[in-house]
Amino acid sequence: MQEKGTISIHTENIFPIIKKFLYSDNEIFLRELVSNAVDATQKLKRLSSLGQYNGPVDDLRVEVAFDKDAKTITISDNGIGMTAEEIKKYINQIAFSGATEFMEKFKEAKDANEIIGRFGLGFYSAFMVADKVEIQTLSYQDGAKPAFWVCDGSTEFEIGDGVLEERGTEITLYINSESEEFLEKHKLQQILDKYCKFLPVPIKFGTNEQEEEDGVDEEGKPKYKTIEVDNIINDTNPIWTKAPNELKDEDYLKFYKELYPFSEDPLFWIHLNVDYPFNLTGVLYFPKLKNDFEVQRNKIKLFSRQVFITDEVKDIVPEFLMLLHGVIDSPDIPLNVSRSFLQADSNVKKINNYITKKVADKLSEIFKQDRKAYEEKWSDIGLFVKYGFVSEEKFYEKAKDFVLLSNTNNENFTLNEYKEKVEATQTDKDGQLVYIYTNDAAKQDSFIQSANKKGYDVLLMNSPIDNHFISHLEQKLDKTSLKRVDADVADKLIKKDDAPETVLTEEQTTRVKDIFTKAINKPAYRVELESLSPDELPVTVTMDEFMRRMKDMAAMGGGMGFYGSMPDNYKVIVNGNHKLISRILDAESDDTQSQLAKQAFDLALLSQGLLTGPELTEFVNRSVNLI
Repeated sequence: MQEKGTISIHTENIFPIIKKFLYSDNEIFLRELVSNAVDATQKLKRLSSLGQYNGPVDDLRVEVAFDKDAKTITISDNGIGMTAEEIKKYINQIAFSGATEFMEKFKEAKDANEIIGRFGLGFYSAFMVADKVEIQTLSYQDGAKPAFWVCDGSTEFEIGDGVLEERGTEITLYINSESEEFLEKHKLQQILDKYCKFLPVPIKFGTNEQEEEDGVDEEGKPKYKTIEVDNIINDTNPIWTKAPNELKDEDYLKFYKELYPFSEDPLFWIHLNVDYPFNLTGVLYFPKLKNDFEVQRNKIKLFSRQVFITDEVKDIVPEFLMLLHGVIDSPDIPLNVSRSFLQADSNVKKINNYITKKVADKLSEIFKQDRKAYEEKWSDIGLFVKYGFVSEEKFYEKAKDFVLLSNTNNENFTLNEYKEKVEATQTDKDGQLVYIYTNDAAKQDSFIQSANKKGYDVLLMNSPIDNHFISHLEQKLDKTSLKRVDADVADKLIKKDDAPETVLTEEQTTRVKDIFTKAINKPAYRVELESLSPDELPVTVTMDEFMRRMKDMAAMGGGMGFYGSMPDNYKVIVNGNHKLISRILDAESDDTQSQLAKQAFDLALLSQGLLTGPELTEFVNRSVNLI
């Protein structure tokens, strides 16, 4: 049999487009061809289980080989094979059934995966790297004859009698001059490790040397010889394909190290396994989170029937779970379609919800079973829980019972526990409960101590997500607001009816305000006199809670750009009841008054980390003179 023909498509230039458009992703040709070979073996297994094939199926394998001198890469399998008629059907017709649509749509595609899967062009990805592709194949069917197919990257093909004597398919790629990097062993090994590491059929790629015992020497000690063994690059039965009761903690940790060789051990993990209303297996690990979102992302690997697809799992996994590590495998996720289709796909939404629920249930279980262990892990998982708390309503509903608030004394409380702790002391005269927090305990220590003296508790809120977390708490908690400890003096953080009376007359108040305004001489700093406890500092510099919060959000890219561009404005609170203020009023000269006012103001700036540059030098020199 010998036959020549033309692939039935409406254009001559489909191959140049494949080569050019997919060039940046050309390594996926190996994933596609190896996956096809694995499918061929799996189909044979299926036929055997249905009693439609009676030959052996316990030696199924795929082999990848290359010949640098001949410039070829060969992918072979001992699967189902094809007849000449099947080649015509599957290679010449079906694989190009979407070609016309492909020509119209390829410009819209965002990446190679989208093109290849949508148009059934997996086999033709070979032409990204090859000038010519040959197929030798022999079908499993009784009496089948070996068949041969060749195509040189045009629409012309040739079919003839093949030479294979055993069932299966062998595809040979004649590598083009631009793609000779794929004729290097380390390059092919790298691609196979990336895409094929967990395929369900052994993938052989060359051989390895191995030491084997070979008798004993004259002293009775064992001798060894070097033997060559097949280099099988994959684990055909990874842990996510097994039942949780078959696995020990060591198995999960070993697999984690395999995926992320240089990472610390994870805190804990969740084994996913569901077959209705969609199929999904996998293992998700909780890593030790550092305060850096970006470093942690893109660590979940997405597989489809054990073939690696991508580590960009946005839309499939909720945003806050992108901080987890691990593996998800589902044949029900439409892997090769556009992002907008993925977002609208009902299976993807169900999977998204399922994973959210499983994660929330696991955290809740740990919290209830061992509160102490949960609290010990809080510094690592707090960022993650808070992220879910603010971004996913379904997660919030469960997380509100196990999200923790930590104070400056290293104590942890649930939301209900904390309300009970501070309700009596931190409710203002209007019945509003006020939570006080610090985002930098060392820098704001003087403010924390002032708050503690009044019996107030101070929460620690110093993770990257806390700006959003604070706003979310205010939305969700009834009649509750949060104020940073340096947003005002301690007496004014929580408005009570028992404010101290002023010791200054109206005329003295005006004079003090005037002295400080002239001494500071900065429009961004507005002077206000307050009647505070004599024990409080003489001068305190604060920024309005609302304004500072908006500016913090703008700095994080939270859509508050307008506030980010506004100049900083501060309030200078002068404690009219402090003895230093009386001393300033009694000073002999205007210059001494100004010096003392400036010194008190600079001390307030210093406590906030706002005194820098020449002003800091001036302060130091003035302090020496005053001593």
